[in-house]
Amino acid sequence: MPHVLQNVVFPLDRDPDLLPLYVDPETWSVIDEEPVRVSNRAQLGHVLDRHRARIVAGRRVSFGTYFNAFPASYWQHWTPVRDVRLTVRTSGPATILVYRSNGSGVRQRLETREVEGDATSTFDLTLDQYSDGGWIWFDIVADERNAIFNGAEWTTETAPAREGKASIGITTYNKPDYCIWTLRNLAESPEVLELIDRVFVVDQGDRRVDAEETYPEVSAALGETLQIVTQPNLGGSGGFARAMSETLARSESEFVQLLDDDVRIEPESIRRSIVFGRFATVPTIVGAHMFDLLDRPKLHAWAEVVDDVPFMWRTLYQEEMPHDFSAANLRQSPMLHMRLDADYNGWWMCLIPVEALRNTGLPLPAFIKWDDAEYSLRAREHGIPTVSMPGVALWHVSWVGKDDQIDWQAYFHARNRIVAALIHSAMPRGGTLLRHSRRMDLKHLMMMQYYPVALRHRAIRDILSGPEHMRAGLETTLPAVRALAKDFPETVVHKDSGVPMRSRKGRQVFKRQRKHTFDSPTGLRLRWFTFSTLVSHWIHAPRPENLTTPEVEFGKGDAYWWRLPLFDSALVSAADGSGKNIYTRDRRKYRRMLFDTVVLHARLRRRWPELSRRYRDAMGELTSLESWRKTFEESK
Repeated sequence: MPHVLQNVVFPLDRDPDLLPLYVDPETWSVIDEEPVRVSNRAQLGHVLDRHRARIVAGRRVSFGTYFNAFPASYWQHWTPVRDVRLTVRTSGPATILVYRSNGSGVRQRLETREVEGDATSTFDLTLDQYSDGGWIWFDIVADERNAIFNGAEWTTETAPAREGKASIGITTYNKPDYCIWTLRNLAESPEVLELIDRVFVVDQGDRRVDAEETYPEVSAALGETLQIVTQPNLGGSGGFARAMSETLARSESEFVQLLDDDVRIEPESIRRSIVFGRFATVPTIVGAHMFDLLDRPKLHAWAEVVDDVPFMWRTLYQEEMPHDFSAANLRQSPMLHMRLDADYNGWWMCLIPVEALRNTGLPLPAFIKWDDAEYSLRAREHGIPTVSMPGVALWHVSWVGKDDQIDWQAYFHARNRIVAALIHSAMPRGGTLLRHSRRMDLKHLMMMQYYPVALRHRAIRDILSGPEHMRAGLETTLPAVRALAKDFPETVVHKDSGVPMRSRKGRQVFKRQRKHTFDSPTGLRLRWFTFSTLVSHWIHAPRPENLTTPEVEFGKGDAYWWRLPLFDSALVSAADGSGKNIYTRDRRKYRRMLFDTVVLHARLRRRWPELSRRYRDAMGELTSLESWRKTFEESK
């Protein structure tokens, strides 16, 4: 019995922006090394259902797309699968062409076949030349009449290494509408449900999923597969830890598939990730890529790594992300043909084998931020790799309209990064992490953003108190850091009231810069700018008129750290465009916080070896199943 590795599918939504991710009925060329469309014939009207489409006479359609090409290099590298069969079903006169690429994105023809009538075409393919990268895909060209594509799949006779099902864990906080949408799509995907043991919705909010009007319908469709678990808000780490705990109690579950709440899923991606997890040579964390929910052809995360020297996460080939598939398709994007190995994968969608839970433990009680990266780093130490799998993805609200480095999340960004480094960094005293952290404080202070500095200082003080603070503050830290905002007027977002907010000197407008290029100071000029600005803010009080009315106005995209410090006050658009913040120089706060920055970072650097030992020694208690279950019991 062949095992289906991947089905060819079309989008669930009739959204023309999605079509380039599934099928490419367009002709492309290259002008000045940039991909361009020569013709555009992408029409949703030719998509007949989830698996079928019309190929118009005389036209060519390529399935060399993100969701429908086969990521051969990942299957060759991470699994024992070497023989794959592609089966394509068509009606009418057509030509099927099968292609492969190598790690450089160079296309090579493998086979061509002419078909007529109702035809089932099979192509036997060997995975033995894809160590550096490469995909396999097929095109269909209709001849003198329209042809119908009736479906295709990639299969193998190789037996999987494991057979168990997966439980899905969705952590939600007041996003019941998103959850209902996800549950409905699962209920309508029998090919996915046959691989699912349980769907745990860990509801941590006061807008309950099971109180939604359409919940009874979805619940009836999923039956006993669906289980709602309620608990106080313990953050993403607490919600996912609960899903892991519930999965460990299920003998039928060999994996837990973590899902964020504010997402739109591609059900086939869930099926593919579970199948890949079954075939992986060793137990493997299988991560999904992230597309932008509000700009759906745009890919934001491919393979993510943690750079050890600054101990900071980033996307491999950062300069190439985000990638817009409506502007450059898979075949026109050589970087996407390389096999890129990840250090970790975001928990917007991530499959974790139960064996990893037993050997590695559960997440740190981090609330949010860095729990996913830290977990994969820890799992790697136990021989469990992470694979960010092409063709496995969902849509998630991206960070484009957010600035979570200056709101309450700044505490968790700072604390959890440093804690993760104390546990995992191989560099003496965390490499350049503390220097980078101190620079972050200086930037915020120069920009008159005092609230995130106060949060970062609280984070360092908590770290210095020892690892016990993490579980002790799991429920209380968030309300505390949010309450601190009332002491910082710049956190208030002034909504549009119909009366325009004005500044004394008006809005500052700057020449648009090319992508990834800025007019920021560098080298000696940077050092002089930083020194002179720090001294100026220490010595000079703001002018009274600039305290009454903001001196200037900036758009969010112009309010860089080397521009804001030149003024006493500024009106700056919020990241999501919902209003404006007023940043005002406060010499008293600035002096106190600058002193605290120097002292706290010096103290942390001095105590780094001792703290590193303490946090590493505490990992067993912090991440154990027993400790988490005690937390769940006490938080009822």
